[in-house]
Parts: sequence; structure tokens; C-alpha cells
Amino acid sequence: MSNRLKHATSPYLQQHADNPVDWWEWGPEALRAAREQDKPILLSIGYSACHWCHVMAHESFEDEQTAARMNALFINIKVDREERPDLDQIYQTAHQLLAQRPGGWPLTVFLTPDDHAPFFAGTYFPPTPRHRLPAFRDLLRHISDAWEEQRDAIREQNQALLDALKEVDSPSASTSELNSAPLDLARRALAQQFDTRHGGFGKAPKFPHPSNLERLLHHWAASGDQAALEMVDFTLERMASGGLNDQLGGGFCRYSVDDYWMIPHFEKMLYDNGPLFGLYADAWRATGRPLFTATARHTAAWVMREMQSPEGGYYSSLDADSEGAEGRFYIWTPKQAEALLDAPEYAVAALHWGLDRPANFEDAWHLHVFVPLAEVAERLGIPLETARQRLESAREKLFLAREQRIRPGRDDKILTAWNALMISGMARAGRLLDDAAMRDSASRALQFIRERLWDGERLLATSKDGKAHLNAYLDDYAFLLDALLELLQCRWRNDDLRFAVRLADALLAHFEDREQGGFFFTSDDHEQLIQRPKPFADNATPSGNGIAARALLRLGRLLGNTDYLDAAERCLRAAWGLIEETPWACCTLLDALDEFLDPGRQIVIRGDREAARPWLEVVHRAYRPKTLSILIPPDSGDPHPALAVKNARADGQPVAWVCEGSNCLPAITDLGDFTETIDADDPEKS
Repeated sequence: MSNRLKHATSPYLQQHADNPVDWWEWGPEALRAAREQDKPILLSIGYSACHWCHVMAHESFEDEQTAARMNALFINIKVDREERPDLDQIYQTAHQLLAQRPGGWPLTVFLTPDDHAPFFAGTYFPPTPRHRLPAFRDLLRHISDAWEEQRDAIREQNQALLDALKEVDSPSASTSELNSAPLDLARRALAQQFDTRHGGFGKAPKFPHPSNLERLLHHWAASGDQAALEMVDFTLERMASGGLNDQLGGGFCRYSVDDYWMIPHFEKMLYDNGPLFGLYADAWRATGRPLFTATARHTAAWVMREMQSPEGGYYSSLDADSEGAEGRFYIWTPKQAEALLDAPEYAVAALHWGLDRPANFEDAWHLHVFVPLAEVAERLGIPLETARQRLESAREKLFLAREQRIRPGRDDKILTAWNALMISGMARAGRLLDDAAMRDSASRALQFIRERLWDGERLLATSKDGKAHLNAYLDDYAFLLDALLELLQCRWRNDDLRFAVRLADALLAHFEDREQGGFFFTSDDHEQLIQRPKPFADNATPSGNGIAARALLRLGRLLGNTDYLDAAERCLRAAWGLIEETPWACCTLLDALDEFLDPGRQIVIRGDREAARPWLEVVHRAYRPKTLSILIPPDSGDPHPALAVKNARADGQPVAWVCEGSNCLPAITDLGDFTETIDADDPEKS
């Protein structure tokens, strides 16, 4: 018998539709049932690609006796953290306050039935006691007994917790002048956390942290700090060469379980790959290293091949598991590889990817670059180009054979925020690498959002099987506004600029904290929850407040709109206490602060695309992260009142306007003058 989850749009919830647990989705009906039956709520939060979520489901939620106890004692609510990041943020924070340690997934929280306040929280619980964790079935009985016998104490604890939640995300605002000191503090802190042997920050489990790397790259561009660039260069090289990066099919996994980037947790998330492959394109522009452009193209190919729907939107994730085991889709034995490759190909592949070494993953081999290709060529006594050709041939053969295996599950819901991150990365890489397929992919994804997730006034958060629903969150609006600014630099559409303005206005109208500054995670007409978060720090995704502030600064300067500029400043002031205290945790906000203190250039070119191509090459030949450059074709009419004075020439030849902050130079009609202007006193080192 199926439970209520069979009608859910979330693939994660649908995975639990055949559980004997009487699951509810979060909503008025479930919350009313808890009140009327006076039962605590058992809230279980996870996502479809989560390995330990699958483990707990198999061990406990599929077990008849455990399910019977859950059904008798609790109202059981299952939540997809990707569809409801608001609930996940609130109850992850509550877990940290209750348990005094970070949470994770699956998240298991017990709530009071009337005010939905958590009184006990944990993550994974086993079916029998182990690893100092109680058996889940025993825990259920203890929690139920505590609710019946200690309600007064629980309510007292709840009030203290609710008071503590109010203090979270409320750093002291600043009335002093914003300054650059946190930029230097973050640079020093990131250097202290940097792993000089393997790249990245800290020890295993090791996450990519693209926001940290982007901050260091921006720091180098502004200051010429070579050590900052070297940290980025070394980390991106190690990640690209490691098992974190799918050496055959492209795409990065969520994190590495070791210090070496060798063995990943095999799930692939859209939200990681969008920022990462945009960053690789940036790093190629900064360093000229072929590895970085190859990695960007490899990642983009995976996204367009496996993660983009026929309608244009990007899917959410690929599971870590296939055939009931984590990583099975990706691993090899030397015999399997040797049977598919000829002897010269295998000789190169075995040395390069470690097939000649002991197994590195559960008696099997996960491909990881152990020997650089140049050294492989030297050892085998063959030209480097020959080694490269043999490796590419081996890669293609192994990839085609792998395609015949049973694939990991794919979560095919389409999330606005994660799509926006991928649109931004795809557009930026498409512009820097001059790749039309990438630009087209980003445009199709934007069109999907406009057709399926935008009602003309407001965004929706998620879409699956033709059904779009749920109020959009701060990240949906902020990330999409940023993505539009990236796409407008690829190809101009007047309607996209109007869309960007609508999104910016909605941010200010429905998300801004008018009294304290900054942006709440949920809108002013969102469901009332026990907390209205206003997160400033970066997490697995960039800070919505940081992206909103930076995008509003850029759009405000492009259009001369002081409302946007003032909102961005208020956001930075609201976050200033946290920025001063832990700047390394707020790298996206630091990027916005950097652009507030030292505005980049806005370059508007009117003219035919072919005629303007040399002009765009001047702009793009150096790494200029704070420069916003757009080409408006002559037939675009008046794209916006603020841009109306920037008229095209009658002959279609380019004319350019260059502004820094609010200071604009006279129109430039000569390519030589334009080149001299762009290169002279460039605030961003190339």
C-alpha cells in the first residue's frame, strides 16, 4: 500500500511512498493532525541523492515494526530539503543549538504539536545500538515517554531555544564606514586553513568551497597577490585531476572523503557544478592553463548531456548509489579496462589513472590522476601528443562501456535557485571560452524558468512533471538576478533586462529587512515558521545576501538606480558584525563589499556583433571579475530609459561607453582609443 507521498512532486518523497510509515508532507493538514491528536511530530529531512538517507530508510522506514511504532506515537512528516530549504535551515540550526554539533542528512527532529518547536534532534540513527548511537526504535519510545512525562520541562526548553533562534543571523549592524580590512583578514585566514600538500581548505571530508577560491582569485586580480593565485591554481589542478572529478564523464561530486581529492562521496549536485565550472573558466582566463579550460568544457558537456531536460531546465542531482551500492557505476577493475583497450591505450591509462596500483575503493579502482600525462609519456618513451591521443581514445572507450551499466538515480525536479547557479556558470564560461553551445544551454534554461516558474509577478521554487509550486526563496531571486546579468553579457535581450528589474524590485519589496537591512530567506507572504532566517554566511551554496548585494550593485550602477545601491549598502551594514568577526565565512559578501568600496567598470557597446568582436576581445583577454560588459545590437531600440542615451551609430559600427562607478567617459568610436582606455590604469591586474 502506498502512503500519501505517492502524490508528491519530490523524487525523494516518492522514494518513501511505499514505506509502511504513514508519512505526511509538511503542510496544514499534517500540522493540524498533530494538534488534534496531541502527538509530537517526527520530522525527517533528506534528499534523493543522500546515501545515509537511503540507509536509514532501508533499515528503519521499511521495517514494519519500526513503522508501527512511528505511526502509533508520532505524526511523521517527510521533507525534501531541496524543495524546502527554509525548513532545513531552521531545523539544522535548531539541531546545532540542541546537540551542540553540526547536523547533516538525514536530519531527524522531534517537534511539539502546537508550536512546532524542536525538543530533540539528531541525524542518522541505526536499527540497533552502535557507534554510541541508540537504536532508532528505542529512541522513539524514549522520546514519546519524555513528551508524556516532561511536558513542562520541554516547553521551558523550547522557549529558550526559540529565543536563541531569534539571535541567529542577527549580527550587529554598522553605522561606521565600511572598509577593506575584512578583505585582508579573510585572505590571511584562508591561507592559514589552506592545505599546502593537497590543495583546498582543512582536512577530510574536503569540500570544494568555490566561494573561497573565487574570493582569492578576486583578491589576486585587485592586488597582484601571487600567493593567492597559487592557492587557487593548485586547488583547481588537484580537484580536476582527482577522483572528485569524474575522469570519464565529467562533473564534480559533492566532496572527497580523503585529503587527496581521490575518493568522493559519489553524488553529483547541480549546485556544486555551476559555480565550479564557471570558476574553472575564470581560472583559465587568469592563468591560461589548458587543464582549466578542458575541465570547464568537460563539466559543461556532462551538464548538457545528462542534466539538462529536453525543455531546457537543469535537473537537480545524480545519486551516489546504483545497484544498491555507493559508487558502483564509476569503479573499475584492471581486467575490465584491459579488455576494452588495446595495449598502448592501456599502458597510458593504467599509469595515468592508477590501474597499475593497489585498489583504492573497496577492492576496486576509482580513476584518479596519479601520474601526470607528461611523466607518463616520458616513462613510456613516447611523444606527449601520442600519449594524449591514446588517453583520449581510452577515455572514450571506457566511457561508452560505462554507459551500458545501470545508472545512478537522477533527481529530475528543476529548482529555480540551482538552475540559476548553473545558468550563471554556463553563461560565464560560454562568454570567456566563446562557446555558443554553452550560451545556448544557459538561454534555454532561462526560458524554462520564465515559462514554467514565473507567473508574471513572482517566482516559484520547483518544477517536476509539469507541476510548479512553492513560494520562491531569497536564493531563487538573488541567484537568478545574478544569472541574468551574466547572460546579458553573452547576448543582449531587452526583455531579459526588464526581467532583471522585476526580480530586483521583488527582492526589495518582499525580502528586504527594512529596519535592520539585509534580506530574509523567505518572503513577507511566506508561511509563518518558528524562525524567519536571514543568513549571511556562505554554505554549500553562496550566500543569498551576498549574491543579492553584488547583483544589486551591478544593476544599480548600470541603470543609475540608487534604490538598488542603497539596498546593497544596507545589506553590507547589516552583516558587518559577522563580516568583521569571521570574514572567511562570508566570501560572497566580501565580493560585494569589494565592489562597493572599489567599483568595477561598466562597459556598454552599441554595434553589430561581428564589427564589435575585436572590441569584446579587448575586454575579455584579461581576467576582470569586477567588469560588467554588454553589447547591445543596433536593432534593440531603446533597451531601458537609463540606456537610451547610448544610441547606436547609423552605420552599425561600434561605439562604447566606459564608466567606473558613477563616473563615465565620453563615447568612444575608435578601437585603438578603446583599447588604450581599457588597458590604462586597469584596477584589475591581468
